[in-house]
Amino acid sequence: MSAIVDIKGCADHIESLQGSDGSINWIAAGIWDAWNHGESAMGLAIAGRRSAAIRALDHLIDRQEDDGSWIGDLGASVPLDADNRHLVPGNPETAKDTNFTGYAAVTILRSLTALDALDQLPRYWPMLNAALDFVLKHQSAHGDVVWKSPDAGESLEDLDSLRAGNASLYKSLECMILVARRLGHDETVWADARRRIGATLRENDARFDRTGIDRRRYAMDWYYPVLTGVLPVETGRARLYARWNEFVQPGLGCRCVADEPWVTAAETAELVMACLSVGKTRQARALLQGLHVLAADNNGYWMGWQFDENVIWPRERPSWTAGALIMAADALDRTSAGSELLITNQIPELTASTAGKVKADDEALPASPHV
Repeated sequence: MSAIVDIKGCADHIESLQGSDGSINWIAAGIWDAWNHGESAMGLAIAGRRSAAIRALDHLIDRQEDDGSWIGDLGASVPLDADNRHLVPGNPETAKDTNFTGYAAVTILRSLTALDALDQLPRYWPMLNAALDFVLKHQSAHGDVVWKSPDAGESLEDLDSLRAGNASLYKSLECMILVARRLGHDETVWADARRRIGATLRENDARFDRTGIDRRRYAMDWYYPVLTGVLPVETGRARLYARWNEFVQPGLGCRCVADEPWVTAAETAELVMACLSVGKTRQARALLQGLHVLAADNNGYWMGWQFDENVIWPRERPSWTAGALIMAADALDRTSAGSELLITNQIPELTASTAGKVKADDEALPASPHV
């Protein structure tokens, strides 16, 4: 088990938030979406909580819409209470998010691998097939996938395509291809969709700013193309170096937004995995160790730390934050079967001469003032 993260405590916290139907809300007060539910399910599987993890996977089957999607609460729309400390779910906005839907492929493959239960893949194939079919219906002629299902009267071109969301879908389609191969299904449609997403992210970045909203201030837009294997290794390292000082607060972790004094445990955990994906092991370990300030005494991790005021903010311990910490610790210390899945491109598109090779830190990393 990890020497840095209390995996048992994190798993205990996730289980405490799991409903009798297998659902895992963000917090006890509510908020559910398929992506963060999946993050929690993978954490449970890696921690060896077989029964709870399977109930979480089966809940996805039970809750799937006829079109293959899941209706999820938009957590960003949830307000804070009058004291600016706790989330108040109430009646949040909802959407059929394409990235959240596609993430089921990652959730199922990673969880069943950790549980040594890949023989159960056929049970989940119809769900995954429907989910990824929903995603592909929202892929534009340019290769990018819009972030949600259009409302009546909207076209795909009316909607944003998110850089981080498309990078995540690139990994989701990789996992879908791996599942299809294992079950003997044709992978052609999934491989073509993944190739087109990757090409758009690498060669047509303007597709992700076409509505006039520049999301490059968000950490996820910075590290997700690295984390999910869209970029060649050397290019991924250069991408992390280029903006490291903007996003990483020394000794604390990764800011959620470059211009806000707020580091978050989940973004830091994901940056840990992005570092590991390009061989930055020492930096990954240092980032994870720095999160001790957000480790809660009663299990799990606080969402974030406002470092101008030196306070935990908000006072919430989301299930998916605990899940992200488990996955990062697992990827760093290789504690479960499949620990390499989320940090290694299992199906490289690029040739050996352009893809680069992950090496140990002392071999691969040039001296840099950014790290």
